[in-house]
Amino acid sequence: MMANLALASLMVSLTVVVHFAGLLMLMRMLRARGHRFRAHESAVGQGAAIVFVVLGLMACHTAEIWLYAVVYYWFGSLHDFESALYFSTTSFTTIGYGDVVLDKHWRLLSAIEGANGLLLFGWSTAFLFAVTARMRTLEHDWLERPEAPR
Repeated sequence: MMANLALASLMVSLTVVVHFAGLLMLMRMLRARGHRFRAHESAVGQGAAIVFVVLGLMACHTAEIWLYAVVYYWFGSLHDFESALYFSTTSFTTIGYGDVVLDKHWRLLSAIEGANGLLLFGWSTAFLFAVTARMRTLEHDWLERPEAPR
């Protein structure tokens, strides 16, 4: 059990670092292009930036899922990589279908992967919300009720 906890701690640390690095890269790219995305100026550009951020976040989560899949496959807990990737995806996203299961020795690692994925998705959600709020794309005039003519 201690080895399993140590491996889980290593994986959580590694995925948090990957996620942090991904968010830093996204922020740097947005800052480099930030002068183009002013409020009420370029809705298409702002929309493209948000799509870019969403795809960047998906890339981060994909890398993190693959890291867990490599561990499951490397240590022989699943016999083929496709099963390891499928299991890691369902665990990381906390779907947990249950059609592919690990033996008792690996259950703790997969449970911690689910908690890790939940926290990283929350972090991504907060980042996406902050980017959207910063661009103020949701504060356009079309959201406000027009005033009645006097």
